[in-house]
Amino acid sequence: MLTAINRVLIGLAGLVLLALGGAVLAVGLGAPAPSGWIHDGRHDVLLTAAERTHWRGAGWWWPTVLAALAVLLLLSLWWLTAQLRRRRLTEVLVDTGDGEGALLRGRALETVLATDAAHQQGVAHAQAVLRGRRTAPEVRVWLQLDPDVPPREALDDLTAQALAHARDSAALKRLPAEVRLTSVKHRVERVT
Repeated sequence: MLTAINRVLIGLAGLVLLALGGAVLAVGLGAPAPSGWIHDGRHDVLLTAAERTHWRGAGWWWPTVLAALAVLLLLSLWWLTAQLRRRRLTEVLVDTGDGEGALLRGRALETVLATDAAHQQGVAHAQAVLRGRRTAPEVRVWLQLDPDVPPREALDDLTAQALAHARDSAALKRLPAEVRLTSVKHRVERVT
């Protein structure tokens, strides 16, 4: 969802900036101003003195402006924190037994887990993403199953094989998993 919001916001900002910048550039170079445009010619100012002081005496003006700016600031801060938040776990702390520990790359564990899951009977494609904290990772697994595979068997195999291997190899006490199962689409067979 965040990717869609980013694309929409960046696309809208780009279109607005392109339209305004192009129009200002065209009027500044001497092209006739479009109808309803705020500038009449190349030496016109952005806001006249009357336009700048028009709403100064109204009691609702400054609270409205400050509220709009506060909402804009809060939305900008939300967007910035959403961008900076990491979606994937970059490393997992492995207890080596000597008190020091070792760091295992998150992508390496994801790749091994997905490869192990993809080699299961009836799994066409597998993908894994680590989340959580490095001392308590969680995994989200997507399995694309062949059409004739019962989901219960695939889930049992994943739990007994791929997830157990990942948990044991990283010396984790527990590895909670969210598994999403889909089926490979296949063509309808014709009966004659």
